[in-house]
Amino acid sequence: MKNNLFQPPPIKLDYLISITDETGIIQHSKFATPNRSEGYTTDDNARALIVCTKHSKLDRTLEIVRLADIYLSFLYHMQMKDGRLHNYLGYDRRFLDDVGSDDSLGRTLWACGCVINSNLSEEKKLLSKEIFDKALPHAINSTSPRTKAFAVLGLSLYQSTYPKDQTLSRTMLKLTKQLLIMFKKESSVEWPWFEAYITYCNGRLPQALFEAYKHTRNANHLQVAMDSFDFILKTQMNNNIFTPIGNNGWYKKGGSRALYDQQSVEASCMTETALTAFRATHNCNFRSVAKIIFEWFLGKNTKGLWVYNPNTGGCYDGITPEGLNLNQGAEAITTYLSARLDLEAIGRSDV
Repeated sequence: MKNNLFQPPPIKLDYLISITDETGIIQHSKFATPNRSEGYTTDDNARALIVCTKHSKLDRTLEIVRLADIYLSFLYHMQMKDGRLHNYLGYDRRFLDDVGSDDSLGRTLWACGCVINSNLSEEKKLLSKEIFDKALPHAINSTSPRTKAFAVLGLSLYQSTYPKDQTLSRTMLKLTKQLLIMFKKESSVEWPWFEAYITYCNGRLPQALFEAYKHTRNANHLQVAMDSFDFILKTQMNNNIFTPIGNNGWYKKGGSRALYDQQSVEASCMTETALTAFRATHNCNFRSVAKIIFEWFLGKNTKGLWVYNPNTGGCYDGITPEGLNLNQGAEAITTYLSARLDLEAIGRSDV
């Protein structure tokens, strides 16, 4: 980004490549070495595919195309006949669950939407459309707000590619209406939020409504997005330092928030939400907020430690009370790269 005070590290794919084999991206690492015994997940391969589409829009290389092939093939393999997906696959390529989580289905929808709206091949777009169309009904029927938010993020890209498709428009309105109902049920003046607790990937909920607003121009979508993002941002800022809700207890309405462990995924999704808000509103304050949040990776956090590892190109899994979690898994690097690529795209744009 064009700011001498903010110089994020160059985009580096070495570590992503190193933990990807011919099957997919391996879920966990012991320090910086892939832990094969942990196998693969749909969640991580969907995140990795999103990274590939974002990178391809900035720089379409043969390596990015190769990686996108691997991750998309993984998602296709994990989809069941009824459209749902397995989430866990062993290193021996055996399914480890009967059916995957709603989150993994939602992330798959988002990833496939990214491909549909990408500069990758038409064949990849056709396959992504097939996976998306089969999975979408399950997101509509899900009770998870995150699943619906992921679906909206994917649907927004799908709709941008097919703007005259009224079915897509109606589905967007249905999903956003479901999110607004959840917000109305749980929110109050002191707690303008979708649930009675704050856990993980919190930014995705307002992000989905900011994204939807670009299509619907519905003032209620924008208002709830603004109110909920303002709340979740203030909840996670401390003396101008981004402090993600810890996963050791999370934060329940009426209770106290957990400080640790802080996860890389939360810094990533909040960065991306701020940038989505900027694109939706053209309010430059959101771009400044995105930089502050992203600096959590670069040492501006409660421990003053770099969570991104510029030596390996990997990203530590998070921050514990003792310091860094020194393992560098798939979730951490894919979410870091996703946010870093969004920052790069904004920096190169004329917006």
